[in-house]
Amino acid sequence: MVRLMTSLALALLTSVGVQAQTYPSRSAAVIVPFSPGGPTDAIGRIVADIFTRHLGQQFIVNNIGGAGGTTGTNRVAKAAPDGYQFVIGNVGTFAQSLWLYKKPLYDPVKDFAPVALITDEALAVVARNDFPANNLQEFIAFTKANQSKLRYSSSGVGGSNHLACLMLNAAIGIDIAHIPYRNVTQAVQDLIAGRVDYQCLTLPAALPQITSKTVKPIAILTKSRARALPELPSAHEQGLTDFDIPTWYALFLPKQTPRPIVEKLNRATVLALETPSVQQRLKQLGGDLVERERRSPEYLADFLAEEIRRWEAPIKASGVEF
Repeated sequence: MVRLMTSLALALLTSVGVQAQTYPSRSAAVIVPFSPGGPTDAIGRIVADIFTRHLGQQFIVNNIGGAGGTTGTNRVAKAAPDGYQFVIGNVGTFAQSLWLYKKPLYDPVKDFAPVALITDEALAVVARNDFPANNLQEFIAFTKANQSKLRYSSSGVGGSNHLACLMLNAAIGIDIAHIPYRNVTQAVQDLIAGRVDYQCLTLPAALPQITSKTVKPIAILTKSRARALPELPSAHEQGLTDFDIPTWYALFLPKQTPRPIVEKLNRATVLALETPSVQQRLKQLGGDLVERERRSPEYLADFLAEEIRRWEAPIKASGVEF
């Protein structure tokens, strides 16, 4: 029996080793759990392009939206652990979702193998151009006085930008009607058209509109200013002390994916993050490149655990649950 078990173990290790050496031997799917056109989609397409060029096979973006990004993320949680499906995760789908939903579709720790943290990003609250407030204190005063008349929008119920505005509203002490859209592009278009009053957007979505002056920037929703938009004061600077809602993007595989495959994808990601063209693309999106010491699978695992703990109290205090 001992010999049989030893033989089976050796056979399994050999199989995993061969699989890792030949990986990837066919095309793979980069699951973006949101509609095309948003910041997660942009990150996913950068990753797909990187892996296609460096690993010799086609890596194809699949947009699977729904339920604040949890539908597509769950697809990867249930996928075969062979490296041919992985997901672009963010703070909403991997840290906030666990506390937002009564019955989460997946466990962000138990169901996934962390690969690499890709970028940090800030969110900003932006308003329609004719909104009668130019800074956060004016925004607070106006929204408090006109709560029943105003509407804010998001790219969908339960997403990180929806939660950001929910928490902003709670911190200010206002109750504003929420208008969810199917994706961030539609939400931004209606903000530009003045059909809604404000949104909380990640910088990749907000920057093009801010620079083209089609929306009015109010505040960065973190303690510090964003490198990509240093002229816009943070909520913390503008009197909302300690208000801090950053976001991030990272790569995750299904749990039990062989370690050599995890390491191969990690190396490809790290190599790409050292490439000036990739750095420039991420900068244009408004992302802050993560430092070298923050790029390992082990770091991402520890970081995720901390993020999950970090979001439990504020989400429970907000009373938001789906």
